[in-house]
Amino acid sequence: MAKAAFKALVFDLFDTIVKWEPERLPVMELGGRPTHTTLPWVFPPLAARLGADFDRDRFIEVYGAVVEEIFVERERDGTEITCAERFARTLERLAAGPAAERLAFAEQLTRVHMDGVRAVTWAPADRVAAVRRLAPHYRLGLLSNFDDAQCGRDVLSDTGVAGLFETVIISAEVGLRKPNPRIYHQMLERLRLAPHEVLFIGDTPREDVDGPQRVGMRTVWISRGAAGVPEGIPEPHYIIRDLAELPAILGV
Repeated sequence: MAKAAFKALVFDLFDTIVKWEPERLPVMELGGRPTHTTLPWVFPPLAARLGADFDRDRFIEVYGAVVEEIFVERERDGTEITCAERFARTLERLAAGPAAERLAFAEQLTRVHMDGVRAVTWAPADRVAAVRRLAPHYRLGLLSNFDDAQCGRDVLSDTGVAGLFETVIISAEVGLRKPNPRIYHQMLERLRLAPHEVLFIGDTPREDVDGPQRVGMRTVWISRGAAGVPEGIPEPHYIIRDLAELPAILGV
């Protein structure tokens, strides 16, 4: 592929540039099965604040219902709902104090949760090297579905290559999620480029292949060895197993 074919590369973040390893989180039983989760770290501040009113099982029940509710809303509307909103809704249904205090406490719980997420997320050296190798030849953008802007940007900063990205969109900042076409158009508007001038790179077929192609971008799918894209997803223009392969594909 000739370098001149594209003016910009737009990357997904999680499991594209950085590796997210939830198996390193604590394990507890949720819904009758062992689950890796940050909740064991969230429980102590909840117990400290709510005292005798803290019922762990009731919190898990309500929190789980809120998570399911938010999943439905996201799928239906193509919008992002933040992690802080998730905790705020849970605290509201538990009648955990006045509204203003609930919002502040929801933010505190978000930081505990996101510190755990950040601790098990890291950038493999060969992926970082690939970004550095590509940066002199292309304008770079990053478009990530993630429900906390601060943690998303911290995770990107931890890679050491955040400064190479001309524009960064975290879904929590704009209230939209891939594959909503509006979020890809926001990236195109910020880059001031036409869709055919942008190559989108990511690991999730629906969000990183189908979504970008629907607005006219070409795509690179990071397959991680999968046999092929799921049914109903168009063929990506290029398939690689890992981001480290991309410079060779682009001839740089």
